[in-house]
Amino acid sequence: MTVLLLVALALQAPPFTHSVSRVNAAQLPHSWHRGCPVAPAQLRRLRVSYWGFDRRPHTGTLVVKVRAVAPLTRVFSRLYATRFPIRRMRPIDVYGGSDERSLAADNTSAFNCRYAVAPGPKRWSVHAYGLAIDVNPVENPYVLGGRVHPRAGRAYLDRSRVRLGMAVRGGLLVRAFASVGWAWGGRWSASPDYQHFSATGG
Repeated sequence: MTVLLLVALALQAPPFTHSVSRVNAAQLPHSWHRGCPVAPAQLRRLRVSYWGFDRRPHTGTLVVKVRAVAPLTRVFSRLYATRFPIRRMRPIDVYGGSDERSLAADNTSAFNCRYAVAPGPKRWSVHAYGLAIDVNPVENPYVLGGRVHPRAGRAYLDRSRVRLGMAVRGGLLVRAFASVGWAWGGRWSASPDYQHFSATGG
């Protein structure tokens, strides 16, 4: 073999893969409870390939509503093809259902039956419906009332300084979600949520 062929083979990556399976209440011990706006039967476990910050392929897991499976598969297929880096991707139950622990771990996650972290009357978050996802929350913090979630996200408040894993206007991550009709929380002027993408815009 020639040197060029050896290099080409070394650069080849495994193809993007995904799988879908059902979940039940026992598999969602911290993220679901009676009274949630969706039942476990309406949710699916979606496993997808992604590129890590270590420049290696990994497989991550999201819990999402049934109708979110197809669009999110297209999004992550596109991100994988362009090697957009994601820190980690684990269900929120790995963190005991704690949104703050998941954010601090820079974890990309979707379903969590919780209320919205926002001003105004108490209401279900879009995450409680399995129709929202937070991507790379450290690189893409949520800014609300002067507070930054997670705290490590303060290093990324200057959005003009684009670094790996960031969601920026016109950037790859934002365009990938826009291509399936999902809206970006980074466009919210009063309380930008740079990590947040949802099927409903909320």
